[in-house]
Amino acid sequence: MIKSTIKPLLLLAFAGMAFSSGAQNARIKIDIDRKIGEVDKHLYGNFVEHLGRCVYGGIYEEGSPLADDKGIRLDVLDAVKDLNVSITRYPGGNFVSNYHWQDGIGPKDQRPARMELAWARLESNRFGTDEFMDYAKRMNTEPYFSVNMGTGTIEEAQQWVEYCNVKSGPYFAELRKKNGYPEPHNIKYWSLGNEMDGFWQMGHMNAEDYSKKAREAAKLMKLTSPDIKLIAAGSSNYRPNADPNEWNATILHELRDVIDYIALHMYVGNPDNNYYNFISTPLVLEERTRVVKGLIDREMENADRGNRPPIYIAWDEYNIWYRARSEDTMAGTRALEEHYNLEDALVISGFLNAFIRNADIVKMANMAQLVNVIAPIFTNETGMFKQTIYYPLQLFAKNVHGTALDVLVDCETYDTDKFFVGLGESTTQQKNVPFLDVSATYNNGEVILCVVNRNKDKAITTDLISQEGNFSGDFEVFEVNGPDIKSENDFGKTNVETVNKPAIKVKTTDKLTYSFPPHSFTMLKGKIVK
Repeated sequence: MIKSTIKPLLLLAFAGMAFSSGAQNARIKIDIDRKIGEVDKHLYGNFVEHLGRCVYGGIYEEGSPLADDKGIRLDVLDAVKDLNVSITRYPGGNFVSNYHWQDGIGPKDQRPARMELAWARLESNRFGTDEFMDYAKRMNTEPYFSVNMGTGTIEEAQQWVEYCNVKSGPYFAELRKKNGYPEPHNIKYWSLGNEMDGFWQMGHMNAEDYSKKAREAAKLMKLTSPDIKLIAAGSSNYRPNADPNEWNATILHELRDVIDYIALHMYVGNPDNNYYNFISTPLVLEERTRVVKGLIDREMENADRGNRPPIYIAWDEYNIWYRARSEDTMAGTRALEEHYNLEDALVISGFLNAFIRNADIVKMANMAQLVNVIAPIFTNETGMFKQTIYYPLQLFAKNVHGTALDVLVDCETYDTDKFFVGLGESTTQQKNVPFLDVSATYNNGEVILCVVNRNKDKAITTDLISQEGNFSGDFEVFEVNGPDIKSENDFGKTNVETVNKPAIKVKTTDKLTYSFPPHSFTMLKGKIVK
C-alpha cells in the first residue's frame, strides 16, 4: 500500500504516526540549524582481510606486469586512492582469530606458511604488518589493526602494539628497527578481536569471558601505548535463538571505562529477488544503531571516563553479501567474489545515508572489503574494473563532510513483506518506507543533499525548501544510475557510474524543484546563504 507521510529522518526506521500530505510534489525541508552531529571522516573506511584474492591477487601480486618491484598492483592502487579511503581495517575479520602477527614480519623467504583455518587456504605470510603499513601510506589511509582474541594471548596483543608504536628500547621495538623501519608505525586504532560472539569464530566465547580477556588485553596495550583507541567486538550474531543485545549490553557494562568504540557488523542480500524488501535494508541497520546507542547512553551515566568522549559505534563491517555464500564460494583462493549491480549500489548509498543520519553516534564505518572479496574493485591477471558500489562510496568520501542535518521528508511510502535481512537471520518487516531516502550535510555555507529514489519505475518530482537562508548559485548534480536495477559492470563494460548532470541554475531563492529519476542515487551540491 502506498501512503504519504511527513517524518523527520531520525524516525524513518520506525512506523510512527503518518500524516496526509496534500502537496503535489514530494518535499525535502532543510534547516541548517537542525544539527545531528559532525560527520567523522572515518565513516569512509574500508577493510583488507587475508581472504580470497583481497591481498594476494588484489592489492598485492608479486611477479605481475601490473605490479611494481614491491608487488603492489599499481592499477588497483590508483583506483583505491581515488576512493579517498580514510581508515583501513587489517588483517581481519575471521582470519585474525587464528593469526599470529610475528609470522608476517622479517625476511619474506624466512616466514612460515600456515594453514589458514577461517577461509580454508594456505597463508604464505609474504604480506604482513610492515607491507600493510607501506601500502597504507601510499593510499593515504589511517591504519586500524585487529588483534587476535581467539587463539592469541593478551601478551601477544601487547607485543604487537610494542612493535608498531614504541620508538626504541624494548625487544619488539628494536626488532621493527632491525626489519628496516626505524620509526614507529604509530597505529592509533586497535580492535579487541572480531565477532567473538559468533560460534563460527575460532576461540568463540561468551560475553563475560570475552569482557575479561578484552579488559586485560586493553590494560597491557594501553600501558604500552597510552594514546591508542580501542574498539570492542559487538554482536554480529542475529540468528534465531541468539540475543545480540544481551551480548552488547554485557560488554558495554563491563568495558564502559575501557573502550572507545563498539564494533557492529551487518551483511544484507536479495536472495528472493524482491527489490523493495532489499532496498529497505539500510533502515534495519538504523534500527540496530539506535538500540545500541540506547545501551551506550545507559552505561555512560555511570562510566568513569575522565575527559574522554563517550563510546561511539563503529560499523566496521558492512556490505551486500549473499550470492557468494555457498560451500563452493565461501572458501579458497576465489572466495566471496560478488558481482554487484545497480540495486546493490543503491543499498550502499542507503547505508551511507544512514551513517550520516546517525553522525552523532556512528563515528567509523568500514566497507568489507577493498578488492575482489565483496569489494568495489575487481581484478584479473590483466586488468581491473570498478564495480557499481564504487561510485556512491567515492561521491560520499569526496564530498560529504561537515555537520549532518536533520531534514524533513514528505513523500509516498510503502510497506515491505516479511524478509530475511541476512543469511540465517531472523525476519523483519519495514513499515512506511519512504521512496526518497535522504541525508544532508552543511559545511562552510555549502549544503550536500544525498537522495536515493527507491521507486523502481517512477521519477519523483521534489520541492527542496530551505527554512533558514536561501539557495544561491549553481547546484552541481551527480547521479549514479543505469539502464535497469540489474545493470552490472565488468571488464571493458561500464553500465553504472557517476554522471555529472547539467547544473541547476539557481537565482537566490528558498525553494527549487528537482525530479529524481527512478532507481537512482543523486547528490546535489550548492550554497545556502543567510
